[in-house]
Amino acid sequence: MTKTQRKYLNYGIKFGIVGLAVWFIITKINNQQNLVAFTSLMKSIPSSTMYITLSVVVVLMLCNWFLEVVKWKYLSRNLESLSYWKAIQSVFCGLTWAIFTPNRIGEYGGRVLFLQPQNRARGAVLMGVGLFAQLVLTSFFGALSIAWFVTVFIEAPTPVIFAIWMIAVIYAFAFLLLYFNVHWIDHLVGKLRWLNKVSPFFAVLRDVRSQELLHVLLLSLARFVIFTSQYVILMLVILPEIPLISMILMIFILFFVQAAVPSLDIFDFSVRSFVASNLYSYVTTQEIAVMAIVSCIWFVNLILPAIIGSFFVLNVNYLSDSNS
Repeated sequence: MTKTQRKYLNYGIKFGIVGLAVWFIITKINNQQNLVAFTSLMKSIPSSTMYITLSVVVVLMLCNWFLEVVKWKYLSRNLESLSYWKAIQSVFCGLTWAIFTPNRIGEYGGRVLFLQPQNRARGAVLMGVGLFAQLVLTSFFGALSIAWFVTVFIEAPTPVIFAIWMIAVIYAFAFLLLYFNVHWIDHLVGKLRWLNKVSPFFAVLRDVRSQELLHVLLLSLARFVIFTSQYVILMLVILPEIPLISMILMIFILFFVQAAVPSLDIFDFSVRSFVASNLYSYVTTQEIAVMAIVSCIWFVNLILPAIIGSFFVLNVNYLSDSNS
C-alpha cells in the first residue's frame, strides 16, 4: 500500500468511527423521550437551582473520568509512561468506541491504540484489571443492597431472608477475594490450550502487587462515590420525598443490574430506565421523574464524554505503528 493510499484509508477509518458514533448518538437522543421529560421537570425548579444542580452533575462527570485517567496512567506506568494529556486522549477515545460496541468492548481498542504496539495486548489486560476493580465494587455493594431490598420490601420467610443474606455476603466477598488474587486468571489462561497464543500477555498479572491493587480499588471507590452522588443530587432536588438510605441502596442495585445485563452503551438507558422505574416504584409514584433522572445521568456520563472523545478519535493514526 502506498503512502497516499494509507493516508486516505486512515482518514476513512477516522471519519467512519466518528460518523458511526454521531449517528448512534443522534438516533438515540431523538428517540429519548425521557430527556424531554427531564427538561420539563427542571423547568419547574427555580433557574438558579437548576443551573447549579446541572453544573455540579457535569463537574462530577469530569472528576469521575479524570480519576479514570489517573487510574489508567497508574496501571500502565510499568509498560510505558503516559503523560496526563495522552492518558486523557486515550480514555476519551475509548469512550467513543464503547458506545457502539457490545459490553463496551471497543473501549479496550480505543484506549490501547495510544500505547506502543508491543505494549497494547498487555495494556488491554491491565485495563481489564481497572475495569474489574469497578465491577468488584458494583457487585459488592449491589449484592448486599439486593439482600436489604428483599428484607425490607419483599414478604418472605425468615429462613429465605437469611439464605439470601448468606448468598449475598459470600458473593460480595468472593469478588474481593478474586480481585486481590487476580494472578489466578493468568494461571487459568495458562491451563487452557486454546488460549496459548494470548497467555504470555496475561503474565503481566503476576507482577501486580496487592498494594497496587488496593490503590486501584480506592481510585475505583472514589469514582463509585462520584457517580452515586450524581444520582443522589438530582433525586434530592427532584424527588426529595424519597428516604436517603433507600435512595442510595437502590442506586447500588441499579448499578448491579446494569453491569450484569449485556448491552450496548448507547442502549443502556433502556435497561437503566426499566430497572429504576420498577425499583423506585416501592418508594415513589413519580416513575417518569425517576426515568428522566436516569436518562440525564446516561447523557452526561456517556454521551458527553463520547462526543469529547470523537475529537481525539480524529487524532489517532490507525495505520501507523505509533500514536505518540
